[in-house]
Amino acid sequence: MAESAFFCPLTHEGLLAVRGVDAAKFLQGQVTCNLNYLDQATSSLGSRCTPKGRMISSFRIIQEGEGFLLAMAGDLLEAQLADLKKYAVFSKSTLSDESADWVRFGLSQGDGALLALGLDLPQTADTVAREGRLIAIRLADGRVELWAPRAEAAALEARLAAQLRQAPLDAWLLAQVRAGIGQVFGSTRELFIPQMINLQALGGVSFKKGCYTGQEIVARMQYLGKLKRRLYRLALADGERPLPGAELFSPVHQSSVGEVVLAAPAENGCELLAVLQEDAVNDGRIHLGAADGPALNLLSLPYTLDADREIQR
Repeated sequence: MAESAFFCPLTHEGLLAVRGVDAAKFLQGQVTCNLNYLDQATSSLGSRCTPKGRMISSFRIIQEGEGFLLAMAGDLLEAQLADLKKYAVFSKSTLSDESADWVRFGLSQGDGALLALGLDLPQTADTVAREGRLIAIRLADGRVELWAPRAEAAALEARLAAQLRQAPLDAWLLAQVRAGIGQVFGSTRELFIPQMINLQALGGVSFKKGCYTGQEIVARMQYLGKLKRRLYRLALADGERPLPGAELFSPVHQSSVGEVVLAAPAENGCELLAVLQEDAVNDGRIHLGAADGPALNLLSLPYTLDADREIQR
């Protein structure tokens, strides 16, 4: 399902806008990624953390106009907007929910459709191409996000449909699971530090940018800590698709050994990303919901972790 060419509307996320002359300076002290690396041709994953390094949102960020747009789970946007506004009081920046002003599509194997729209997007992850107000963003696994003003939604969807089949959102989410890209939802807010979902391996954490909320904890874990929980990909053959935050269990412990990050239907059952304790993974007996719940099988991720490379950002 996730391997064929398709497009789908990305209706599960919203867009938070931070605009104004101080937008970059303000956000630089709030997020894990380094905004100095962003320009009109570059995007980044990133997150916001509590002072204890726990993620309260994750997002993809791009430059747009006189500021930035952050795409994040829709159920996080209202709380993030209210929280950020408290810190922006003394900054020459404005914050707003621009979800209704934009439309976003996900494209898999859709480069031909992009070219027909005048968008020649490089294959390099996180690169951005623009044509008029259309914005195309390359993801790490080759998929593309296509952003456009809401007024262009109907015409753009018709042009995409002329070249690609329209798939349900679950096809996009399955591709995201297979790409090993976790994200935060309302139900998993404050559960994970960035390294638990491998955000640092995907360019979403900078260890050279200086201070931001939670930076001390995140940096200490990278340089000095031993992470006991990390992101894994698993398959579930039986049972219903679990929601983000659903607990996983193992005979290794009497209590929960992890939580579901994201799940999507697959050809046989479903596939999911979950943050799991290392000893439970080594044991291999992992179950959903209870120690005697449906069994899960470990699958591979498409990237490797490299601490030396990760700290160069």
